[in-house]
Amino acid sequence: MQWVRSDETATDINENHRNSRYLGDEVVLPESLRATHDFSEAANCADVIVMGVPSHGFRGVLQELAKELRPWVPVVSLVKGLEQGTNMRMSQIVDEVLPGHPAGILAGPNIAREVAEGYAAAAVLAMPDQHLAAKLAELFRTKRFRTYTTDDVIGVEMAGALKNVYAISVGMGYSLGIGENTRAMVMARAVREMSKLGEAMGGHRDTFAGLAGMGDLIVTCTSQRSRNRHVGEQLGQGKKIDEIIASMNQVAEGVKAASVIMEFAEKYGLNMPIAREVDRVLNHGATVEDAYRGLAAEKPGHEVHGSGF
Repeated sequence: MQWVRSDETATDINENHRNSRYLGDEVVLPESLRATHDFSEAANCADVIVMGVPSHGFRGVLQELAKELRPWVPVVSLVKGLEQGTNMRMSQIVDEVLPGHPAGILAGPNIAREVAEGYAAAAVLAMPDQHLAAKLAELFRTKRFRTYTTDDVIGVEMAGALKNVYAISVGMGYSLGIGENTRAMVMARAVREMSKLGEAMGGHRDTFAGLAGMGDLIVTCTSQRSRNRHVGEQLGQGKKIDEIIASMNQVAEGVKAASVIMEFAEKYGLNMPIAREVDRVLNHGATVEDAYRGLAAEKPGHEVHGSGF
């Protein structure tokens, strides 16, 4: 059972087996998938909750769930973002709002349209309890969708939030006409920045070389269906961020995450040049050209232990 905000979307899924607004008319959904606009109906029948709402609405939906949900029902987040104001990860919000409910995150290089169209893909399910993670992973597995498991919840959640910010930086590069070598350089250094912060927060370095880190970073930076890459490209064309967001019917989590990432960088005493330049463009009036000049001015040092770009 899928809960959706719009009664129109629920009708589209139930009667036409499509979600035309988000997936277009070509993608046919399974006839067994049912949708409802009735929150209580969805919550009361759930044995597992899969949360696919944006980070800014995550807490509010959980608070509504708290009124309806049976005890101990696991909550799996699909959200690749951080809560502004508290800087909390989604699993931390679950622990706060729904204490006693096991919390995890499913993340990886999963462009929704491609998954719906049946292209092969993979994700990693992160939960502290690996026995439960292994059981839940079976729910997501199909012949074309591989689900791995890990106990590194912090690493997977931070990788998912961070990669969106770096995809904006690569999108800005596309608008400037940077070469493939330059793009690869930015992406490789982005992985290092991501893992540096992730490790400081308690995540595992290997996670950032896996599906939730490098895997998701690659697709988010290179896919023309990537919302965060799109934001970067539009910024490079001189559009204002408010104008870009208003023109989109889905959320680009990197826009909200950039300022949070810089707060973390300050807290842990880290130099994160790429994230810093994205934040300058999004929140401090810098241009895309300023951002790439700022990166070029960074002095390269040791590839692993150096603090610069």
